[in-house]
Amino acid sequence: MSSTATPKTTRVLHLGLALTVLAGLAPLIDVATVDSLGNHVRSAYPDWPDDLIAMDRNAIAGYLATIGVLGIAGWLWTIVGVRKHARWVRVVGTIMFALGASAALLNMSLSGGAYTNVIPPLYSTLGALPALAGLAAVVLIWRQPQR
Repeated sequence: MSSTATPKTTRVLHLGLALTVLAGLAPLIDVATVDSLGNHVRSAYPDWPDDLIAMDRNAIAGYLATIGVLGIAGWLWTIVGVRKHARWVRVVGTIMFALGASAALLNMSLSGGAYTNVIPPLYSTLGALPALAGLAAVVLIWRQPQR
C-alpha cells in the first residue's frame, strides 16, 4: 500500500465522520435551542396541539440522530479497515457509502401528509455532506493497491 494514500484516505474518512457527527447532533441542538424543527412541523400542521407538534418534532430529530449514530459506526468501521489495510475495506466502504447516500436521498425526497418534505432542507443538506465525503473516500480506497 502506498504510504501517501492511506493518510489522505484516513483524512477524508475523518472528515466524513466529523460531518456525520455534525449532522446527527444538529437536530438535537435545534430542539434544545431554536426549535426550527418544531416550527417546521407547526407550519405543516398549524391546527395540531403542542403535544402532537412536539411528538412529531421529536420523531424527526430522533430519526436524524439515529441515522447519525449508524453513520458514525460505519465511518469508524471503515477507518479501522483502512488503518489495518484490511481486504474487506473496499466492500465495506462501498456498502457504507451506498447506505449513506441512500439515506441522504431519502431525506431529501421523503414527503407525506401535509409535509412537502418531512426532513427540512437544512437537515437534508447536512445529511448529504457526509455522502460526498463517502464518495471521495470510496474512490481513494479503490485506488489504493491491495495487500
